[in-house]
Amino acid sequence: MAFKLPELGYAYDALEPNIDARTMEIHHTKHHNGYTTKLNGAIEGTDLEGKSIEDILTNLDMSNSAVRNNGGGFYNHSLFWTVMNPEDKGYLSGELKDAIEAAFGSKEKFMDAFSNAAATQFGSGWAWLCVHKGGKVEVCSTPNQDNPLMPGVSCGGTPILGLDVWEHAYYLNYQNRRPDYIDAFFKVINWNEVERRYAEAK
Repeated sequence: MAFKLPELGYAYDALEPNIDARTMEIHHTKHHNGYTTKLNGAIEGTDLEGKSIEDILTNLDMSNSAVRNNGGGFYNHSLFWTVMNPEDKGYLSGELKDAIEAAFGSKEKFMDAFSNAAATQFGSGWAWLCVHKGGKVEVCSTPNQDNPLMPGVSCGGTPILGLDVWEHAYYLNYQNRRPDYIDAFFKVINWNEVERRYAEAK
């Protein structure tokens, strides 16, 4: 069964002024849609057809650039849309809050670490908050459309929060001011979804 472009669950302008409607529309209908289409083409007629995206990426042959790039692009964006929410965002609490404080000392120090990972990722890539079995969390970054599910990539574990720092994610509104875009992202994080993913993955 072919992968389908997931719906956002909110309007393209719902995250304004933090992320503008035009960027959201292009990002979703052009970039994410492109990764989805190319992923389906790359796995059609292979033994990867019919597998979940998580299974494909976890057991990926990293030399398969078509599946690596487009499978990563499909998965990363699918997560990205859900960890943002214009309204019912919740707040950092519970076991996830405890895990973040254990790993980083405070929410503020976690934000600093995550912001640094996003700001210092050279060129295109992603910043991640990942959880390992048992509940320990870690921050890292990956280039291009790689993610921590892939073999031998960065911090490993299961990504539960991801920020796209490709220029297409922010350039219309923020130009080269990536730190301003990172700050804006923190204002729209859907902590309810991040906590749900944490509980599921740990």
